[in-house]
This record gives sequence, structure tokens and C-alpha cells, in this order.
Amino acid sequence: MRAKTKVIHGGITGDEQTGAVSVPIYQTSTYKQDQVGKHRGYEYSRTGNPTRHALETVISDLENGKSGFAFGSGMAAITSIMMLFNAEDHVIMTDDVYGGTYRLMTSVLNRFNLNHTYVDTSYKEKVEAAITNKTKAIYVETPTNPLLKITDIKEMAEIAKKHDLKLIVDNTFATPYWQQPIDLGADIVLHSATKYIGGHSDVVAGLVVVNSDQLAEDLHFIQNSAGGVLGPQDSWLLMRGIKTLALRMEAIEANTKKIISFLQDHEQVSTIYYPGIESHKGHNVASSQASGYGGMVSFDVGSGKLAQKVLEKVNYFTLAESLGAVESLISLPAQMTHASIPRERRLELGITDGLIRISVGIEDSEDLIEDLKQALEG
Repeated sequence: MRAKTKVIHGGITGDEQTGAVSVPIYQTSTYKQDQVGKHRGYEYSRTGNPTRHALETVISDLENGKSGFAFGSGMAAITSIMMLFNAEDHVIMTDDVYGGTYRLMTSVLNRFNLNHTYVDTSYKEKVEAAITNKTKAIYVETPTNPLLKITDIKEMAEIAKKHDLKLIVDNTFATPYWQQPIDLGADIVLHSATKYIGGHSDVVAGLVVVNSDQLAEDLHFIQNSAGGVLGPQDSWLLMRGIKTLALRMEAIEANTKKIISFLQDHEQVSTIYYPGIESHKGHNVASSQASGYGGMVSFDVGSGKLAQKVLEKVNYFTLAESLGAVESLISLPAQMTHASIPRERRLELGITDGLIRISVGIEDSEDLIEDLKQALEG
């Protein structure tokens, strides 16, 4: 089954009992049992819900994994994954991670003595140098947020296998339409499904796919125990979003290529971060492991003052947190998505005060270009 067909026909596609083409929203907390301990597959919706199960099945199919899991947010998904490990364990993480992930590791999970080291995972030698006898996993974002760094997933999988580690990949920016990390050797793949999977700025959710029955059993135990599950209404919204994922991603990337051409010729733009540009450091790796480059672009205008003016003057780009929606969004990472990272650390990574991040939508590309032009020159 090819990718465009899989987003429509993957997983559970309807209701056999009624013939409904759309999976129903099972808005229920509990289920009638035929006898004590004898149920019809479901007993309590924290443990399992038919609508959520349908979503979990389709994301597992899209990522070519064993089992899928739906959580109440991307951060709930990451937290649950980290609960697979024990106190004193050590995780190697991409240095340029989402600010919320950084906050979780440095200000919450550190209280439970889960240790971590930030490494530029685009350099395999740095990853191997960071491995200790306590290391249990390598956690990778590729592309990263907001600098679009690329990590070679196959390379990380080889290192993980060599040292008996789990490889965890945040696939939010690429989506399963463009990139399938499990096929490249990852053990666990996660998404902030709030973003491209949902695609319409109307749901907050996280999705995880694992590559083994043992990981599925372990993660389900944590999900059921900790309880950070996704509700049936939001599960249904994600399934609806998935059905247009292919069309949205192709339209978004087509728009992005045109916007990149405009930015490359603009005198106010000093640096552009986008894996689809040949000069981008990770371009060759991105081209080898993904079939598309996505719709996330970061560019530097040199100062926080000018960046603020651009954000104030745009009309079609909505100033907002998040990304991956049908509408184009714009943000200032230093003051928004990555504000929880100390300024010294941001500058060390390259997240300057003048760095603007855009999430390209599906509007007319000429309108988007004209909007950026007047904002940059106003």
C-alpha cells in the first residue's frame, strides 16, 4: 500500500457493525462485562477505547511499527517514554531539542535522577563519546526545532545496536509521510500530533509507535498506570487530520520551496535554515532518509528588534505557538518556544534573538511571499 493510500485505508477505517465509513466516537468511560472479568475487548477507557485504538492502529501502520499509543499531549508522550527508564539511567539527547523537552529533562525528570547529556547528534563521534555504562537510550530530533539540524538515523541505529541502547526519534517535523524512522532502525518514534498529524490547530495530542512486542507491553503498562491518555473526541479529530496528511504535506512543501527562493534573495535575511537547501549542513543526509523536506523554515534577520517588527507587520502569517497547521504561523523561538532555555545556551546553539521560525501553510504562495516582503521592508 503506497503512502497516499495508507493515510486513507491504513488501520481501522470504519465500523463493521453499522457500516459507518468513519470510526465512531465512543464517548464512554466504562463498558458492560458479560461476566466478572469477561469483557468484549474493553473494560475502562483509560486502559483502552475503540476510537483511540483506531487512531493508534493507523499511526502504527503509517510508521511501520508494532503498536501505537495516543497520549494527551506530545509532552505526555515523551514523559511516558522516559518512564521506561530507571533512576540513575542516562539518556543522550540532541542538543537542539524543543524547549519543552529541554524543560522536562532539566527541571522535572532530573528530580527522579534520570540523567541526560545534550550532544550534537549530527556528529556520531560526539554521540559515542557521550556513552557511559549508565546510558540506556539515544533521543534524536530530526529535523530539529528550530534550527532544522539533521541526524543520520541509520547511523544512530548502528551505534544504539552496538551498545545495546534504545533509539528514540522525534519525527514531528518530518511526519510519517516523509520519513519512517523505524524502517531506518529506530526502536521508538514519537510525534507531537498537535502539529502536522492533526493539521488544523484544533487538538493537542501525542503519538508513539514502538518496534517490538516487549516495548508495546512496557509502554502500555505505563500509559495505563500514569493515565495520560487521549480522549475519543480528540482521537477522532486526529484520524480525520491523517486522511489529508499527504495532500497537506505536498501543498506545504510546494509553498515552502517558493518562499525559500524569495528569502534567499532578500538582503535583510542573513541565514536560512532548511534541509531542502543544498547548502544546509544536513541536506545530503535528509535527502537520503526522507522523501521530503517539510514546511518548517527558520531565518535570521540580524536583530531581535527587526524580528519583532516583522512579527508585528505580517498579515497572513499568524503570530502563535505551535506549527504544522493549514494556516501559516510565525514565531520568535528565543521568546516563545525556546524561552525556557537560558539565553547563553540558546546563543551557544545558534538560536539568536533575530531568529524567526515560520510554519508554512497551504495558502496561496504569492500571498505569503508578498506578506513576508512587506513585513521585512516595512
